[in-house]
Amino acid sequence: MSLLNVSIVNVALPSIRIGLDASEAELQWIVSGYALSFGLVLVAAGRLGDARGRRTMFVLGVVLFAGSSILAGFAPNASVLVVARLIQGVGSGFINPQISGLIQELFRGAERGRAFGSLGAVIGISTAIGPVLGGVIIALVGPEAGWRWIFLVNIPVGVLAIVMSYRYLPRPHQDRNAHDLDPVGVVVLGASVLAILWPLVNGGTFAAVELLWLVAGVVLLWIFVRWERIYQARGRAPMVDLSLFRLRSYTAGTILAFTYFSGFTGIFFILTLFFQNSVHYSALIAGLGLTSFAIGSTLSSWLSGRYVLRAGRKMVVWGLVLVMIGLAGTQAAVFFVGINPSIGWWMATPLFIAGIGSGLVISPNQTLTLVEVPVERGGSAGGVLQTAQRMGTALGIAIVGALYFAGSHSDPITAVTNGLWATLGLTAVSLGVGVVDLIWGRSARSSS
Repeated sequence: MSLLNVSIVNVALPSIRIGLDASEAELQWIVSGYALSFGLVLVAAGRLGDARGRRTMFVLGVVLFAGSSILAGFAPNASVLVVARLIQGVGSGFINPQISGLIQELFRGAERGRAFGSLGAVIGISTAIGPVLGGVIIALVGPEAGWRWIFLVNIPVGVLAIVMSYRYLPRPHQDRNAHDLDPVGVVVLGASVLAILWPLVNGGTFAAVELLWLVAGVVLLWIFVRWERIYQARGRAPMVDLSLFRLRSYTAGTILAFTYFSGFTGIFFILTLFFQNSVHYSALIAGLGLTSFAIGSTLSSWLSGRYVLRAGRKMVVWGLVLVMIGLAGTQAAVFFVGINPSIGWWMATPLFIAGIGSGLVISPNQTLTLVEVPVERGGSAGGVLQTAQRMGTALGIAIVGALYFAGSHSDPITAVTNGLWATLGLTAVSLGVGVVDLIWGRSARSSS
């Protein structure tokens, strides 16, 4: 449900613009506001789940998400819809860290890898059906009311999720530090994430004032790290246990997640624009044009969970190689086919290859990153990992989008080519991180 709402809204933006007479700024905030509030609460929500019970925080997140979906579905104007999307993002930010924490808590060894593989398959399926489902709903109900039903369909899903949570998830238990929630750390980290994400989701033009926001965010992050060390030295329970970063697997995996999400998420952004604005596909056909990536990702995510602990970081590195091959093939399709109604078919195979590679990266990297993390820190550790992914996504879309729109002043082919080159370059950086970690891991094993 929460993943669908990342992509399903994109295809509804034209209908929302007409239905609510929304401005371009309001449309941007309908998308970016969700990403901002989502990233803002991830680490704090993970810490709360560790301390107060993951089922409790999961249900709270679902209640916030479903309740805000009602507000969004009946929004009388664009301003109310923006507020609803901000609350939705908070709900999603509460939901997601509990999932990785619960997998850490309930599964061990190979079973944990399979559980993360199943999660990866769900991510792939959600990516696949989001734009398509949005297009189907709008086609069936009509553009006037269709965008409202994109939000209202969340309500029965949310109710079912709450019922199943009380039926299947373990009873919450509080740790001994349940009342030591590090409020100063929460505020400082929240301010740091806000300062870093704000200029990225609010246009990403990298003007002087936006660079000042980024610098302020980095300074606040340094203050947060210093505070957490002081807080822990006093015998208190910090929001983020910085000793986790002494684990090579956790540090390398978090950096790789940041760099990879900065690269591959830009694919959907630029190709959706290219399909609808240049090739003139409908919202439904544009969604179908990206389905092969998601199908490949779903299949490989499910299979990778069975072998990730045996293959280790090699699986992630080979997955990144496949992603780059697929992106290069997509670039070649644009170059040779150009603006032609058949371009979606020509892109299907390279995007499928890239999707297979992506399925060998995301869930396996999450498994390997959290494999040495203590269970009692699973939620906050997962929150940090997912915050890195959200920051990477925002940075990547800002960079890729800026290059795409700069090229659009020339012609659509130049625009999409610029964007694809950026995704290739950013993915190459993540491949470099994976290779370095693989080499260091081999050196550590040989020296021991």
